[in-house]
Amino acid sequence: MGLSERQVVIGEVSLERMVRAVEKVRDRLLRAAKALDAANIPYAVAGGNAVAAWVARVDEAAVRNTQDVDIILRRGDLEAAKAAMAQAGFVYRHVKSIDMFLDGSEAKARDAVRILFAGEKVRQDDLLPVPELRNRPPIISRSEFGYDISPSLQRDHQGGKDGHLHGGS
Repeated sequence: MGLSERQVVIGEVSLERMVRAVEKVRDRLLRAAKALDAANIPYAVAGGNAVAAWVARVDEAAVRNTQDVDIILRRGDLEAAKAAMAQAGFVYRHVKSIDMFLDGSEAKARDAVRILFAGEKVRQDDLLPVPELRNRPPIISRSEFGYDISPSLQRDHQGGKDGHLHGGS
């Protein structure tokens, strides 16, 4: 086998692993959104996934993958979210002042849904708190986001600046 043949085999294996990694993050996001939505818990998708969903509408080639899932919740909904997420196979942990739902009992922190609390700063030195949750007509449709099971999901993107897709009740 020549060098070029080995590169193709290595490339195919690498591509499959890359695709699988992206699919795992997408699956984690969708399972979390469905669990929270089914329990009527207001939430917002934040961070890289929110930005990627918005960017995909404008320029698909500019979309970048993210390795994590960030969700905004109201602190008062945390106990209900713990129950809903547990039914979807997630395990709640509070580690180093970060609230998260691990994707199963054997998962590592990088395989988690990280929780940001609406109206609170993530770190003391942050200039602004995490935005409050609001229900507005969706700007990004369910079919564009790849989530199509509940009529209550509302997504909101504030002019491309806040990196949040609002959801839930």
